[in-house]
Amino acid sequence: GPKVTYVPPPPSDDEEAIFARYQTGSNFDKYDENIVEVSGLDPPEALMSFADTNMCHTLTVNIAKAGYSKPTPVQKYSIPIILAGRDLMACAQTGSGKTAAFLVPVVAQMMKDGVTTSRFKEQQEPECIITAPTRELINQIFLEARKFVYGTSIRPVVIYGGTQTDYAIRQIKRGCNILCATPGRLLDIIGRGKIGLHNVKYLVLDEADRMLDMGFGADMKKLVSFPDMPQKDKRQTLMFSATFPEEVQRLAAEFLKTDFLFVVVGCVGGACSDVQQNILQVTQYFKRDKLIEILHRIGNERTLVFVDTKKKADFIACFLCQENIPATSIHGDREQREREIALQDFRSGKCPVLVATSVAARGLDIESVQHVINFDLPSTIEEYVHRIGRTGRCGNTGKAVGFFDNNSDGHLAQPLIKVLSD
Repeated sequence: GPKVTYVPPPPSDDEEAIFARYQTGSNFDKYDENIVEVSGLDPPEALMSFADTNMCHTLTVNIAKAGYSKPTPVQKYSIPIILAGRDLMACAQTGSGKTAAFLVPVVAQMMKDGVTTSRFKEQQEPECIITAPTRELINQIFLEARKFVYGTSIRPVVIYGGTQTDYAIRQIKRGCNILCATPGRLLDIIGRGKIGLHNVKYLVLDEADRMLDMGFGADMKKLVSFPDMPQKDKRQTLMFSATFPEEVQRLAAEFLKTDFLFVVVGCVGGACSDVQQNILQVTQYFKRDKLIEILHRIGNERTLVFVDTKKKADFIACFLCQENIPATSIHGDREQREREIALQDFRSGKCPVLVATSVAARGLDIESVQHVINFDLPSTIEEYVHRIGRTGRCGNTGKAVGFFDNNSDGHLAQPLIKVLSD
């Protein structure tokens, strides 16, 4: 394709912008009712409050500024495990605080070890590499990392596809302790000799089941096979997701030390209980009418509509605009600049409807998404759980509607019944 020239605008360095967040919902305290199971030998005691760790003062202040008043279950169990130097696989419902569950202890440990600013040089040697499947998600993790390292010498950097490679290299050269990266761009930058791996103490796979499946499994194997990447017994490997199918759990074990711990909050792969789920039987032919009917009924509330193809995402967004419903679309064929504008228009409420493919299904944390509509149901139940988890986050409530067509969605009937009844 043509040479990519896009350089994303730098995020604001204003303290207020760095710590911007949205409010926890009325069901936030209900997280504590979840049953938590920890598998593995000698797990450390759970953490009851952020004050119970001997983290340095700066980090404690940043945690409070970021709005984290008390740890959620996944944070209570994951933080002590990571601080104890153990490998971890953690499964917890969407929107329940998994990002902070790995960032807080990694930053705490780096500060304790006295990580110093890495000065300008051709090849940087980060102590932590975090990788996630989509550009939007990895950028979100980077923005969260900026909160916890604020006022310290630890420098996070984010790199992802769709942006100018030289720009990514310039960002890295200026110093890099925590590298947040999508798999393709990460391997490219390592291949160019701009990142050395022998200093890596922490390897984090967010949305780990996606990172280990057909999509990115080969890339992850390549990453841990680089000669200078510390062997698994010499680094700490951390995996987080809301879904962990059994075959992926088996794959994950290849990357983890034998004494790793597995934390499960609630049931593995369970849907967020703060999302009211409705399944409507709608044939292909009537889906558009049904969509218009629902959108007219809910008015201007922020709504994410999932479809199965990139072409359909643009088509439905166009169709909605013709019906005087301001909509935009996001998918893998749109240029990065367009993807970022679409997300911004959705976040700001300029376009209250975002039509998306699975590129927006995982991890994205957008304030006040009240509705998720599965115009087309996905091919797997894991994908369904992630999609509806774009609403009902952080103790807020949300609604999800799925259009079920017997001809195309029959394979999902049984797993859907299980998720709904659970």
